[in-house]
Amino acid sequence: MLDASSNTASGPKLKPPSGAMVLAEARALIEWNACLMMAPVLMTAPRGDGHPVLVLPGFLAGDLSTSLLRRYLGRLGYEPHAWDLGRNFGGVYRMREQLRERLAFVHEKAKRKVSLVGWSLGGVYARDLALRMPEAVRSVVTLGSPFANDVTASSIRKLYELLSGELISDARIEDIQALAGDLPVPATSIFTKSDGIVHWRTCLLQENARAENIELVLASHAGLGVNAAALWVVADRLAQPEGTFRPFNRLGPFMLAYGRRENGRN
Repeated sequence: MLDASSNTASGPKLKPPSGAMVLAEARALIEWNACLMMAPVLMTAPRGDGHPVLVLPGFLAGDLSTSLLRRYLGRLGYEPHAWDLGRNFGGVYRMREQLRERLAFVHEKAKRKVSLVGWSLGGVYARDLALRMPEAVRSVVTLGSPFANDVTASSIRKLYELLSGELISDARIEDIQALAGDLPVPATSIFTKSDGIVHWRTCLLQENARAENIELVLASHAGLGVNAAALWVVADRLAQPEGTFRPFNRLGPFMLAYGRRENGRN
């Protein structure tokens, strides 16, 4: 996570989610169970073209947390890859070189551009990779990732700084602005206003002809990677032909789970 509060275009300082919202994150278990029940519906999503997808876990999580998502993508016809870097203890700068090496390995092995799917902090990593290695990246999808506005608005900021060894306030302004700005590849940000870990406005990208925000109603931060409606979005976004972008069609089997459009420039 990086601190965008010093960016004058970021707007007013935001408050971290309340204690009640943090406790409500326990509903992620319900989302996981519901996802399993909706498996037959999820398998009707657009099929993949076999291109590689690198899935990056959130803070304090590892590849086990993304196993359901990767298994789903594999069954849809993609080539899913775990990040293979153990538990994610954070550090955008500390992890940068290892992540670039991992992306380069997947890219060179597949001989194709790689889509990046990042959950929470993993999405911050994904956007950073897209900025630094656009020649290797096909598209970016983030789930509850705090890369814009005042990302100090997190209920786990102190824990992040303690374990990562990086103070959010020490982030370079050019990195802050780049992460919150436009990417050189198609990008989708999935977020929920009921997020108990980060303020939802920190997840809003600047919408343009190939970038879009998609809200999940009443979802949890901890459940985004196992939420059936979120998985449907991921599958739909990855199925787009390389180099193209079309707005997400909310009129599908999970239409009631999606909120109104939010533009990061608002």
